[in-house]
Amino acid sequence: MPIYLYWGEDEFAIARATTALRQRVLDPDWSSFNFDKITPDQPDGIVQGLNQAMTPPFGMGSRLVWLVDTPLCQRCPEDLYGELERTLPNLPETSVLLLTASHKPDSRLKVTKLLQKYAEVREFSVIPPWKTDLLVKQVQQAAKEVGIKLTPGATELLAESVGNDTRQLYGELEKLRLYGSHSRQALDERAIATLVTTSTQNTLQLGSAIRQGETTHALDLIADLLRQNQPALMIVKSLVGQFRTWLWVKLMVETGERDEQAIAQAAEINNPKRLYFLKKEVEFLPLATLLQTLPLLLDLEASLKLGSDELSTLQIKIIELCELCRQREGPRC
Repeated sequence: MPIYLYWGEDEFAIARATTALRQRVLDPDWSSFNFDKITPDQPDGIVQGLNQAMTPPFGMGSRLVWLVDTPLCQRCPEDLYGELERTLPNLPETSVLLLTASHKPDSRLKVTKLLQKYAEVREFSVIPPWKTDLLVKQVQQAAKEVGIKLTPGATELLAESVGNDTRQLYGELEKLRLYGSHSRQALDERAIATLVTTSTQNTLQLGSAIRQGETTHALDLIADLLRQNQPALMIVKSLVGQFRTWLWVKLMVETGERDEQAIAQAAEINNPKRLYFLKKEVEFLPLATLLQTLPLLLDLEASLKLGSDELSTLQIKIIELCELCRQREGPRC
């Protein structure tokens, strides 16, 4: 009675995992009879899905029931919980139940604890762009899945170039696989630089330009990112992450904290070696200035979500942020 719960904001990664599960459990000749995809807008969809999961498959292979974007782990009526409590332990071995959701399951709910007891839970959250070690691991895993060999330098450059965009990552890897199909050697940085479109690297450069008050450079980077069809909200999300990290590092240093592990934990930095560079980056930037950046970024995010013009809204706020960051103490970092 395999039960799976996939959750997270990375829709592309969830879709890939779902496809892999479907290919693994369904017989291709009988898949149209044994695959049920139930969306949250269907009346009594969850109960319907549980009933289908209790039904033996037709022909060969197993039955797969997929509850798409299920709200179960955010809210679950008592009668529905009772149905789950009766059904989950008794699912036949020939059935696979898959639940997917974008939000993190609420650990306080009884239904979440029930699913944790019977289901394999996998997280598919988008990796923050500043967690470079996790991005490198993601590239290594994806390259292994695609069947392509990369040198360590190429792996790091690819991680920098595509960041946390898994859709672009797999697209670039397929391109690289075709490019290197006639060679047994691992692809190096030259192949990445030639074939891969850089996006997140420019987002990180944007944060650096704002921090240094380089208005013209920051506006050029914004224009480049939008030309590359980078979503404005994703750009803002990356900036929030960068400035949040700088703020925590500056705050901990200013309060006299000397334990690098404690600073790394507060700033959610997996690699404490990055602290040396982060401290240098905020050395001459006042704490009061960093404290003012996050409200500006949140105001920018709210404006974009309300439908404001992306380019002009980004330009206005970027200029405000650059002007703010010029108010630094001592020489420029």
